[in-house]
Amino acid sequence: FMGDTGSLALGGIIAVLAIMLRKELLIPILCGIFLVENLSVVMQVSWFKYTKRKYGTGRRIFLMSPLHHHYQMKGYAEPKIVQRFFIVGIMLAIFTIVTLKI
Repeated sequence: FMGDTGSLALGGIIAVLAIMLRKELLIPILCGIFLVENLSVVMQVSWFKYTKRKYGTGRRIFLMSPLHHHYQMKGYAEPKIVQRFFIVGIMLAIFTIVTLKI
């Protein structure tokens, strides 16, 4: 639930640090949550357009995209969604740090 200003700044900082450390290939792991959120939108739009062409009416994979809105529509509270995404983000960050050591 971060706005454009915060998410763009965070993405820029992560990209600059990865380039400085010459570990550009770790960006998808570190930014796993952001990547999944973006992929959920691409999947939703692509699937909707495909099914609209094939069946005449568009069908959806998620109730709503990006993914965090799908969980909201399922009835999960906003703090719980943020907490779960935070935990996954921390796990991905730890994995990235461990990989940096190798």
